[in-house]
Amino acid sequence: MRILGVDPGLTRCGIGVVDVEGRRAKLVSVSVAATPSTWDTPRRLAAIADALDAVIAQFSPDAVSLERVFAQHNVRTVMGTAQASGIVMLAAERAGLSLNLYTPSEVKAAVTGDGRAAKAQVGFMVAKILGLPEAPKPADAADALAIAITHGWRGKAVGASTAAQERWVAAERAAKKPASRRP
Repeated sequence: MRILGVDPGLTRCGIGVVDVEGRRAKLVSVSVAATPSTWDTPRRLAAIADALDAVIAQFSPDAVSLERVFAQHNVRTVMGTAQASGIVMLAAERAGLSLNLYTPSEVKAAVTGDGRAAKAQVGFMVAKILGLPEAPKPADAADALAIAITHGWRGKAVGASTAAQERWVAAERAAKKPASRRP
């Protein structure tokens, strides 16, 4: 399965394409759609849309995976990320591709086995998984590949779960389990 992974951002939008077969992942393409902060927002979003459309046309992915927007203290950053995410969703819809959202901790857990892993650890593992001599730079590029790998390993591309996935599922269930009541 060929997966387009996107780490959304208005200044730097990571775009990675991987082929996943079972537990093997192969790098197809990685890039970053960078837009200057001096551009107005519509122009920046159009540039990201153009970059996504070009990658979709060139590499014909089977699915799109996107990092889910999460709350931060900086509202301006969240807005830019949310706007870029909307562009990714639109590109996937127009291309007729399934869209899959993953939280940052899901991505970290999928590629490192630890949902609280540092960015450097994610980059290191992406390089190791893809057989690269070093982590793609900037970190947005490595993150996009990690998001694509996550879908390949957690989505419908693979049926069997890994030990890390099983730990993640168990932790999720435990977090959702209501506290026991004493009579």
